[in-house]
Amino acid sequence: MNEVSILLVDDEQAILHMLKTVLLKEQFIDIDTVTTGEDAISACENKTYHCIVLDVMLPGRSGLEICPFLRQLTDAPILFLTAKTTDYDKLTGFAVGGDDYVVKPFNPLEVVARIKSLLKRYLPKQTAANRLPSLHDVTPSSATPQEGVYDYGRFQVLEQAGELRVEGQVVSCPALVYQLLLFFCKHPNRIFTKSELYERVWGSESISDDNTVMVHIHRIRERIEADPSRPELLVNVRGLGYKLIPSDMESGE
Repeated sequence: MNEVSILLVDDEQAILHMLKTVLLKEQFIDIDTVTTGEDAISACENKTYHCIVLDVMLPGRSGLEICPFLRQLTDAPILFLTAKTTDYDKLTGFAVGGDDYVVKPFNPLEVVARIKSLLKRYLPKQTAANRLPSLHDVTPSSATPQEGVYDYGRFQVLEQAGELRVEGQVVSCPALVYQLLLFFCKHPNRIFTKSELYERVWGSESISDDNTVMVHIHRIRERIEADPSRPELLVNVRGLGYKLIPSDMESGE
């Protein structure tokens, strides 16, 4: 964990101290803390973080308001801390770029467990993007799944480079959105239920939530579909689940 950088954003010093203490005990060393959204944006402008823990109720601009700005600076997973428990509040957090959430009051060990779960999915992608040879020069038409390139016509997923390209352009993709899309690419034309997707992508350390899967499906569609409101690639098979199909096959919503 020595190479992992974590940013904690909360206006309550007691919470920052508690979380930092627990993270240090779990062998996380590089931990920064800030108390406002503006300071969080500034921190991300000047340093690369691997995970951000973001309180929703911040002074000035809320965590929900600054999350889109953070997303312009980093694709690191964002874990919301929130006192709000309605489905609308949770969906809003996912919609603006969050990857997970913990409801206050919380057990700090739960926060650490969720951070570790997010990092397990984010770090392999980050390592591939930073250390392996770039695949920008791969011609999509000649790419094959054996090369770790999944070509669906309108979009391609380059697994080794950790990239999503849509119509030839690299598109930013948060860690868990990318992992879910990659999972679908590895299992084309196969139907998965929400619970199966949660188990296979989020893992056993996470707590199942249908809304989480639905929001991430929507975020994939926003990137790969010509018209996200009428999906033709990542489709819903009514009563059964979701599947990813090639663009030249007939699909339904």
